Amino acid sequence: MTAIGESPATGRGAGPADFGRYGDYEGHRRRPARGGPGVAAGTGAGAAAPAGAGGAAGTGAGSGEFVRADYPFRGRITADGSSGFPAEAGRYHLYISWACPWAQRSAIVRKLLRLEDVVSLGVVDPVRDGRGWAFREGPGHGLDEVNGFSFLSEAYEATEPGYDGHVSVPVLWDKRSGRIVSNHFPDITIDLETQFGRWADPSVDLYPERLRSEIDAINALVYERVNNGVYRCGFATSQAAYHEAVTALFETLDELEARLAGRRYLMGEAITEADVRLWVTLARFDAVYYSHFKCNLRRLTDYPALWRYARDLYAVPAFRETTRFDHIKRHYYITHGGLNPSRIVPDGPLIDWEIRDGAGKPGRQEHGTGPDGTTAGDQRP
Repeated sequence: MTAIGESPATGRGAGPADFGRYGDYEGHRRRPARGGPGVAAGTGAGAAAPAGAGGAAGTGAGSGEFVRADYPFRGRITADGSSGFPAEAGRYHLYISWACPWAQRSAIVRKLLRLEDVVSLGVVDPVRDGRGWAFREGPGHGLDEVNGFSFLSEAYEATEPGYDGHVSVPVLWDKRSGRIVSNHFPDITIDLETQFGRWADPSVDLYPERLRSEIDAINALVYERVNNGVYRCGFATSQAAYHEAVTALFETLDELEARLAGRRYLMGEAITEADVRLWVTLARFDAVYYSHFKCNLRRLTDYPALWRYARDLYAVPAFRETTRFDHIKRHYYITHGGLNPSRIVPDGPLIDWEIRDGAGKPGRQEHGTGPDGTTAGDQRP
């Protein structure tokens, strides 16, 4: 019997992950549309959802194509409270995994906007067996200090008794009503960026009105072909489905390389929501997706502009401090037994993420002004 985890079974928190007893996580199958608590009108589980957490996979019938699970809880935060969930300091809690790219987005935005004292944060164990995301004590993750849950599925059950769908991160939890507001990650970051202005750093605008249509367009392309594209490669069950996905992925990376050859960030000289969304896939690319998901035509480090761009973002504390390569590798290589039956986590690759000055010293950005208004020389990890 295989058991992997840092904490013994106790009165609080989950016992060690046990794949011999519980198997791999399989809670990601699609189910019929439905309404329910926390579901915004017209956006039930049957609505198309560009969503998922690390490893939430299904396949299209007969095609071998990867299909995302549905993400049904789509409540929205509004500054005026018209949605029923008003923006308030201390009311909301984010449940995340450092391993999950979709969840990391929320953590990056929270930190960029300096909302750490406004929205609290809890982190699950990156190793997930058949019981789903769990709260255990360990490096970079811990017990649930808000509700005392052992498993994140308890938050879903508390919101909708009998819930039998996919249990994903991130989850935005309302402490006051004791229920999930949203598990639909695109909405969570947009709401943090647009509805918490009373507390957010006024110098940071990640979703400026004049650029929203362009940001939305590039986000749609990046989601379909890159963010979700790597999963379409990794979880394809036919050669044709894999070939289609990997071709689209690298065609889009080539387009992004050309775009970034002439600009610092995707929208120009300032970090936006678009950069947050692309970053989380780039950060995992060489360490996981290149080998684990067979995205191996080229490495990120083979793209001069994309690699410069990724290291530039890594030098910003909000990106660097929310990127836990240990969590990322342990989650993917241990959790996906179908792709890695041995559950062995590779030691490599050895990658130097630091941007170095002329003297070879790390820690400074190459040029420009950081998102908090400081100059390049002041931006230190």
